[in-house]
Amino acid sequence: MKIADIRAKSADELKNELLNLRKEQFNFRFQKATGQLENTGRIRQVRRDIARIKTALAELKQGKVPAGKPAAKKAAKAPAKKTAAKKKED
Repeated sequence: MKIADIRAKSADELKNELLNLRKEQFNFRFQKATGQLENTGRIRQVRRDIARIKTALAELKQGKVPAGKPAAKKAAKAPAKKTAAKKKED
């Protein structure tokens, strides 16, 4: 799940998604313990999705990012000027 998708959702939808991911994580623990887990990479993916959602909820609570709007992109940096050392080499 991408952060843009997460930020497009409301707080209620995020809480619902968080609950579903925690249930999935719980089930993966049992599958791993019994040796039935096939896709081990999914555990990492779920764990990171949980963190992304919790971060987005905290941002919403603090008012940092308006709900439903992705964060603005930063402006590109201008190329650096040549320093005196580089000028002497040229």
